[in-house]
Amino acid sequence: MLSVRNGARAVRFYKSAFDAVEVYRIDAPDGAVVSRLSIDGAEFWVSDESPEHANFSPESLGGGTVRMVLTVPDPDAMLAKTLAAGAREISPVQDHDYGWRVGRIVDPFGHHWEIGRPLSNT
Repeated sequence: MLSVRNGARAVRFYKSAFDAVEVYRIDAPDGAVVSRLSIDGAEFWVSDESPEHANFSPESLGGGTVRMVLTVPDPDAMLAKTLAAGAREISPVQDHDYGWRVGRIVDPFGHHWEIGRPLSNT
């Protein structure tokens, strides 16, 4: 589960950037959101941070503690789509000696994503 500030805005970003589908959502009276999202069947959760439950966003912590890895057929196109939606590039998509074509972005909520695919063995 990714903790963020402004969960509703984060859900909109993930839908735009990753073509995520919202599978489930709870809206609290105070505006907080808990949402389960799916990217081509890979699910993850997003919620507004709740310091009272020790759930902090990267913005509160001054950085993230995890890095999401998203495996897609066309990492170049997906990374470009995230940048158009408002992400910031950390490293461009490129082939690496360890057998992956991957790039890295940070989303507007401070979460880092590696977007890539394994290189073929041919």
